[in-house]
Amino acid sequence: MSLLQEERKIILSNEYVDNFDFAEVEEFVKNASKDLFISHHFKTIDKMLVQPRGGFPTYKKQFALNEFFVEANVDVLPLTIDSNTRLNDYATAKKMLRLSEENDVDMLNGYPLVNHGYRNTRKMVTHFNKPVSLRHGTPDARLLIETAIASGIFEIEGGPITYLLPYSKNFPLDKAFLYWKYVEKICANYSKLNEPINRESFGPLTATLVPPAITIVIQLLEMLLSLEEGVKSFSVSFSQTGSMNQDIVMGAVIRKLSKHYAEQINCGDATINLVYHQWMGAFPTNKDFAEQLINMSTVIASMVGADKIITKTREEASGIPTKEANAKTVANTQYTLGILNGLPNIVDAEEEEILTLEVHAIMEAVFNDPADTLWRKVFNSIKNGIIDVPFSPHIINHNEMITIRDAKKNIRIIKKGNVPIPDRCFEYEKAQCDLTKDTTSIVNDIIHDIGIMQ
Repeated sequence: MSLLQEERKIILSNEYVDNFDFAEVEEFVKNASKDLFISHHFKTIDKMLVQPRGGFPTYKKQFALNEFFVEANVDVLPLTIDSNTRLNDYATAKKMLRLSEENDVDMLNGYPLVNHGYRNTRKMVTHFNKPVSLRHGTPDARLLIETAIASGIFEIEGGPITYLLPYSKNFPLDKAFLYWKYVEKICANYSKLNEPINRESFGPLTATLVPPAITIVIQLLEMLLSLEEGVKSFSVSFSQTGSMNQDIVMGAVIRKLSKHYAEQINCGDATINLVYHQWMGAFPTNKDFAEQLINMSTVIASMVGADKIITKTREEASGIPTKEANAKTVANTQYTLGILNGLPNIVDAEEEEILTLEVHAIMEAVFNDPADTLWRKVFNSIKNGIIDVPFSPHIINHNEMITIRDAKKNIRIIKKGNVPIPDRCFEYEKAQCDLTKDTTSIVNDIIHDIGIMQ
């Protein structure tokens, strides 16, 4: 028995898991409908796929949510996981699920997949016969991913950096890399049986003034860590920055460089898709403004040429959205995309050149780390501040990079910390900003920039 299979047996012998039948799951994946694979839709559908967010604790409510989505012409169904499951606390998730079912009150902020089990969840997934995307935020997602794939969920979001630095304070980063290595291997193995399982990185990160260069570098590195384990379908992603120009430049650079770096490790045969998140920062409380913001995000996604858009709702500022609000956003987004029907993509050449130089410089510094494996190089680069995510709560992140918006709302780096931005690029970034102000004014500007859409 291989080491991986031994590890799988240990993980799946968890007391909260129904008896896991490896042979039956393999047979199921082998014969699963192509319609359940987003990788198949990316290849065969000539339009941007629309995917909302959404997860309820009980099977009944999740099923009802999916019915609303299907009626609203959804392309990809979401399955958002509750925060107890994200922290591997299946005991609390089990208790809260029981309370949710007994009292018909949501005691969890998502769907506790491990507690529902794959046999039960598979009935729902196969009933709707649409691709389902697993949205979670889990540093150790090994059990969750096994359960998801066995359920017929063939798109797995996340990664060791994007699901750790924005969400966690103390979880050990080196462990996260090893746990996600397991996830990549499982996805790669199952991909050989049918259409490929799609892995998607989480581009928004902290969703707070993250400069494009950092977002792209982290997307590329998670892509490479995935591809080197044999994954054949990967989605890089980013969220609306607040500057249409910067979004369009980012889209062009991330597409070009993901292909470039995949080829560098002889994985040019992998399919790389681009996903765009509607605004992930603080939302306006005015629901009419929220709808305008959502529509604008859809227009930009079209200009970026994204393969998939992940939607928000007009209720974003006031709590967990209702199924009605979620379905309304899907219908509106499909309508807007239908009107646009593709837009000219005009990329700012100077901005594109600067961003490309920045990304190459950081990637080169990561590759030049003396460690013997890519994940260790990346780990060391985060520990050394070569990769620095603004406003990350994690203790390993340096938080020395300072960013601010310029007059045109572009996110600019005004203090680079240890991030190896070339001098020419750094001077260009700073030259776009008014840095003659005193420190208090600059801090006030940063606070204003965080809440720019409110």
